[in-house]
Amino acid sequence: MTTWTEWAGYGAVPQDSAAQRQPLGVVDWVLLVGFLLGIYTGFAIQITPNVPFPAAISGITGVILLWRRRHRISPAGLAAFLGVTLLLLASILYAPGLDLLSKRTTGLLQMIYSLAISYALFLTVVEAGPAAFCRLMLVFILTIIVGTLLETYAGLAAISDAVRQKIYTSGVYDADIRDELLYGKVRPKLFTSEPSAVTFSYTLFSFCWLLTSTWKYKRFGYLAMMAAAMVAMPGPTLLLMLLLLGLHEMVPKGEEHAPTLLSVRLIKIGAIAALALIAFAVIASSVYSARLDNIANGDDESFFYRVIGPFLVTVEVLKNHPILGIGLTGEQMIADSIATVFLRSGAFSPLWAIPDPQEVMTNYFWLHWVYLGICGGVVLILAITGWLRSLGVHALALCWLGWAILGQASGAYVSPKTWTVLMLIAACSILHAEAHKRKTAPSAPIPAPPPPPRPYPPGTLVAIGGNGRPRSRP
Repeated sequence: MTTWTEWAGYGAVPQDSAAQRQPLGVVDWVLLVGFLLGIYTGFAIQITPNVPFPAAISGITGVILLWRRRHRISPAGLAAFLGVTLLLLASILYAPGLDLLSKRTTGLLQMIYSLAISYALFLTVVEAGPAAFCRLMLVFILTIIVGTLLETYAGLAAISDAVRQKIYTSGVYDADIRDELLYGKVRPKLFTSEPSAVTFSYTLFSFCWLLTSTWKYKRFGYLAMMAAAMVAMPGPTLLLMLLLLGLHEMVPKGEEHAPTLLSVRLIKIGAIAALALIAFAVIASSVYSARLDNIANGDDESFFYRVIGPFLVTVEVLKNHPILGIGLTGEQMIADSIATVFLRSGAFSPLWAIPDPQEVMTNYFWLHWVYLGICGGVVLILAITGWLRSLGVHALALCWLGWAILGQASGAYVSPKTWTVLMLIAACSILHAEAHKRKTAPSAPIPAPPPPPRPYPPGTLVAIGGNGRPRSRP
């Protein structure tokens, strides 16, 4: 009968994981830290007025990491990556509105760039190993906590704001009065463009720490991280940590010595999911009651643009383009539909301005279906799933569900951040499986020492040579 461990693919450590691992050098660690800092800050360079270089720091370090990990690129992995690229190319060629082909080509190039450097991150994290990468995540988590506290209480905000004004040309958050009303203080930005960028990265890094840690009390540690973040950098994105904790409880753990039947495990999954949702609702209604009141009264512009608006636009687009969607970065094609859907919605206030269509769809999960439609979206998910399988990833449900959950707090479908989320969770799932295998593998028995030599008693016949006649030993 099928067990949960077999269904989830945790029967063995992937061959490309621990068996062939080489310790990362100092250069690799520096590049890895630089990549994650690039994702954290989101710093971009505008090459031309219409062509950005998103996550420039991650792009530079990612290309170097990809070159340094070139020996770990398998033929199967490369072929699967090229297959995904061809599907994306077909999606922009078959999309309606050929006048947007130039714009979609730019989106295709950004998508390929994002997948490529995320692939480099995946290979590097797997090679780093669970213990070392877990420590790195803990360093990032503690740095963000300390940094946000210093920004709020020790004057670091002046330096952070000065840096933000220099390195970000658009999208700089300035709703400090709103923060005072909702949270009682100005939320820290810590060298990012907006507070949600800080809480998003913190949530992602905490989940990666949870996956790679082997500490017995890591669940309590994870909840302590969440509580500390709610004090240091309050924001609704942190509530996703509860859903991710429930997702973590659905994968096999190292302490499970006996295999669990799939049917039994599915019952546990339902119970865990229900508890996670209840905890989510309780904390949201108590800690973020003012924010929830604004959402209920239709006064929360940010929540509408991140969650409600993208869902409504997706429903409208799928009515008209259900098969292949509108193509990558084709928001201009549905600009009028976006305005109509927003103005029709009871959750939208007529006092809010409707900015550029590319700035209101800040949810990459729903953008996936807007860009690719139902059939195209499913096909691309299957293609990327095949790519992940070729890389040794088996906990595919964990990867996609984690990607979808974090998509409720981030947009820009073709950006490196979106695909870093998927590939980072995929790499951590391999490290999680490796730690699980090590903890559950039976220890090799220690061989007993050989018995001491027994002396021959006097008068014993001892053979001399191969064919010699035995003689009495004195």
